[in-house]
Amino acid sequence: MAREDLSAREAGPLPVSYADVEGAHARISAHVIRTPVLRSTTVDARTGAQVFFKCENFQRMGAFKFRGALNAMAQLSAEEARRGVMTYSSGNHAQAVALAGRLLGIHATIVMPADAPRVKLEATRGYGAEVVSYDPHDPSDPTANSREAIARRLAAERGLTVVPPFDDARVIAGQGTAAKELFEETGPLDLLLVPCGGGGLLSGCALAAQALAPHCRVIGVEPDAGDDAVRSFRTGTLQTVRNPDTIADGARTESLGRLTFPLIRALVSDMTSVDDAALLDAMFFLWQRMKIVVEPTGALGACALLGGRIEARGRRVGVLLSGGNVDLAWAARRLLASQPAGKNA
Repeated sequence: MAREDLSAREAGPLPVSYADVEGAHARISAHVIRTPVLRSTTVDARTGAQVFFKCENFQRMGAFKFRGALNAMAQLSAEEARRGVMTYSSGNHAQAVALAGRLLGIHATIVMPADAPRVKLEATRGYGAEVVSYDPHDPSDPTANSREAIARRLAAERGLTVVPPFDDARVIAGQGTAAKELFEETGPLDLLLVPCGGGGLLSGCALAAQALAPHCRVIGVEPDAGDDAVRSFRTGTLQTVRNPDTIADGARTESLGRLTFPLIRALVSDMTSVDDAALLDAMFFLWQRMKIVVEPTGALGACALLGGRIEARGRRVGVLLSGGNVDLAWAARRLLASQPAGKNA
């Protein structure tokens, strides 16, 4: 399904600048973790590249989302902060807003799908947020079952400020601080691979790349079942997808946004997608060989690299591992199911 053409490859100034990323970094650096950049000789040998993994799975609340949520909420007026905030998320943005709210003393209400990963639901509630659940698979009233529609209705009723998961200049700028830190540590890179859901992280990282490594090709990666961003990038027209069936729950967004789409069209070099089977293999490879826990969405960029979707031989490659909030019981079942009959996990 396609919507109006919002491409802005050559249509005036972009809605967010690298100066916004720099401002975000100064604003949030006292609270965010400057996450490590890890190397793997096995990955380098397998790909023929020098690979640098920016490990946002070690960020507070376990994902890059904390950067954008904190940057947005730290800029609320005193009255907005007093009233509280509302957002909608399958999990990581929910946790990010909940944690930022706890740190800043702002009450957070989160609309989450009933089938969101249990670990993310429990963490969101654990940070003190109010969770409003909805059934994304009930076909009786598609409008009522849209997390954004529910959140905006409740926000209007309660006088709350909406903090969107990705389509917000403050959120995009905050997410871009992850790539800013990566380039500051590694120097210029030839390629940067970034997971893509709604495009907030990809947009922010592309802004940082343009400023700090202008020859770096930035490539966004999403799941095959939710390839709306790939189609949008290719056609120049905003494409949509509803409730894609993929293990990459953080990339089940309906579409790119009015801010992220033109940023991606202007700054990103290419987009690709990977299937769930390959994504699961990549996730467990990172667990087993690098000894780090990454969630499926967080492994999208690594999957494209390890699966040969990106030609990286002889290049310096950055890979954003965007999060590590995975249900370990679910992962254990998937790992056991992937083993050949009679072989121990």
